[in-house]
Amino acid sequence: MIRLAADFNPGKPNPRTPEVAPALSPDVLSISQQKTVQSTLQFVVTLGVCPYLMAGIGVPLKYRTEFGAVVQDVVSLDAAPHAAQRLYTSCRVLLNVAQHASLGSLIFCRHFGDIAAGLCQLGFCPIKRKPLTPAEEVLTEEERTLSREALRDMLDQVYQPLAVRELLILQGGPPQSCTDVKTQLRCRTPAWLRHLCGQLLSERLMRPSGVQAVVRGILEGAGAGAAGGSDAEATAADWKKCDLIAKILASCPQQSLSPEDYYRDICPQILDLFHFQDKLTVRQFQRVATTTFITMSREHPQLAANYLLQPLLAPLQRCLNTAEIPESDMVPGTILVTEEELSRCIEDVYKVYVVGNEPLTVLLDSLLPVLRMLFALYCFTKQSVSHIRSFCQEILLWILEKLERKIAIASLKGFAGLDKAVPSLHPLCQFRTATKGGSMITIREAISDEDEDEALYQKVSSEQSQVEHLGDLLTHCQECGLAGDFFIFCLKELTHLAVENEAELKSEPFFSKSLLELEHQALLVEGQEHRLLVLQLLAVLCEKMSEQIFTNITQVVDFVAATLQRACASLAHEAKSTVESQTLSMSMGLVAVMLGGAVQLKSSDFAIMKQLLPLLEKVSNTYPDTVIQELALDLQITISTHGAFATQAVSVAAQSTLNKKSPEGKTEEEQQSHHDTQIFLENLEHEDTFVYLSAIQGVALLSDVYPEKILLDLLAQYDSSKDKHTPETRMKVGEVLIRIVRALGEFSCSIHLEQGGEVCL
Repeated sequence: MIRLAADFNPGKPNPRTPEVAPALSPDVLSISQQKTVQSTLQFVVTLGVCPYLMAGIGVPLKYRTEFGAVVQDVVSLDAAPHAAQRLYTSCRVLLNVAQHASLGSLIFCRHFGDIAAGLCQLGFCPIKRKPLTPAEEVLTEEERTLSREALRDMLDQVYQPLAVRELLILQGGPPQSCTDVKTQLRCRTPAWLRHLCGQLLSERLMRPSGVQAVVRGILEGAGAGAAGGSDAEATAADWKKCDLIAKILASCPQQSLSPEDYYRDICPQILDLFHFQDKLTVRQFQRVATTTFITMSREHPQLAANYLLQPLLAPLQRCLNTAEIPESDMVPGTILVTEEELSRCIEDVYKVYVVGNEPLTVLLDSLLPVLRMLFALYCFTKQSVSHIRSFCQEILLWILEKLERKIAIASLKGFAGLDKAVPSLHPLCQFRTATKGGSMITIREAISDEDEDEALYQKVSSEQSQVEHLGDLLTHCQECGLAGDFFIFCLKELTHLAVENEAELKSEPFFSKSLLELEHQALLVEGQEHRLLVLQLLAVLCEKMSEQIFTNITQVVDFVAATLQRACASLAHEAKSTVESQTLSMSMGLVAVMLGGAVQLKSSDFAIMKQLLPLLEKVSNTYPDTVIQELALDLQITISTHGAFATQAVSVAAQSTLNKKSPEGKTEEEQQSHHDTQIFLENLEHEDTFVYLSAIQGVALLSDVYPEKILLDLLAQYDSSKDKHTPETRMKVGEVLIRIVRALGEFSCSIHLEQGGEVCL
């Protein structure tokens, strides 16, 4: 190694090779030279600028350093030349020196505020009204004009947040840092200077990236951004500073022609504040953007809707079924909304609505048209891993809680597909998984005749999964009472459908039917689809909701009222069933439980329960079961007397309800499941594809909960020894059996069938 080192004789370095550092510019200053220049600049500013500033302009010299206080006392303002002329000469010299790149950064970083204060005084300070003779003039009009131009040129050249911060200090605004010498008390800023600084700040704001400059100028002095440090965390929690910036940005400056012109120019910059990725400033910028968004929406809702909310929601709005898609974009596979655009849209909506948490009318009204599409995106993201799923869920939960209950229920109807009038995703559009874990919106591929059945199957499966996802979403809405209200709505909807006269579909050939008959048949099929969908909703809600779905007495009473109304409607149509009797007994038993002392009832609660009296009276007079008649009558008496008189029948009903058993020993849940199974099995024979596919899906879902019972019923349906069913029906039953076997597994199916009394070979 020693010999190798001794023999090593490298050649001359090649200046073009990477290991050779580039030559420095001739005007680069060393550290010692920079210190010398800074000392000289401080000397010039201290002796040539600061002593000649008027009271209230800039920071007084005596408040800066002890040396400054000494200089302030020894400077003679009466000596020739005049103080204004000295100030003018010093400022011009400093500006000339600043033309050099290496020296300009040193001058403006340390002394920008003092030079700006001097130029403001030289160019804009009001002169005496009495005309002055040339001999009396200290500064000529040309020198004043040059000072004004120099000020504007300097403001345009420097780092804009620095210009904003120094102008705020000159204006006499709040101090930027508690350790800054400029926070010391000083004389009140002259009115002309406050007005001038306000005008100059407005000009900074109206420039390109002016919003960012204003935000940085205010925040950086408090520890955020370039300053960084431990104060950044404190700034993130300082809502007052964010509110101040929001008020500044939301106020239309005098220089703007109109508020609409101002909003048109400034709103795109406000939306850009959401997208900064700098770790030191991202939280501050997003907080300012959210607060500004809310402030503008509160003070100018119409302008905010046009220039903030519409661009924010544009990626979703352009793909609604109410929007017109240009013919040039109708080519299958065309990407209408990219992954980045859609992800940014969802994240920004989350920041404005959920983080801002201000349920302003303009915000709610703007989001309502795209709500169903947002739910469809949420369902799509549930199919795989996606980073925007949580954002979609939080947005949906937030707005469902903030909306009026009636509007929230209407939105849930749209989610479930019960209301086709609610705007949704355009039929030609579809969500697709993107490469970075997000989603994008594209034009669907054309469907061939061979793929129609598969497309229909996918459509039905998608609608079924949406019902499941709606149930998952509502599990988070139990505490606010929305889940209970929607459950009661579904019960009332089912009652309404049950009392409608369902005309039987004729089996005539297609060509023998008139146009009116075909239209009537289509309406009947649509009604069947609607009824199946309500049944599926109720099944999902019963499966996913906990016992605390009802959060108050009002919901319990509404539930009982819906059950009583259904019973009365069935009596009117002579459609009484065992399951319905059990449901009626259980609901009336629930009232008996409350009246029996399980709940501490108040006078207001009895006032709510009085709405049950007409229904109970009707049941007691018309229902054929004497036990139910007597219970209905006793409940009437107990409610009317506010619980002062309770019969033995009420106590027995309460105890029976708590045990949740029917006279036959079967639970209400078992009775209802058998009823639902029979409905689905009957619809397997329906000729409409949508109806029987929905029935297949419904039976498959029930089999996951009651496999023993469902499998035995299906095997009986599949048995063709007695020629009870057509081959088409047996094929449909076979498809259901295949689905169940795939879901439960062959071994599991064998066990369930053995427990049910059969052996699977």
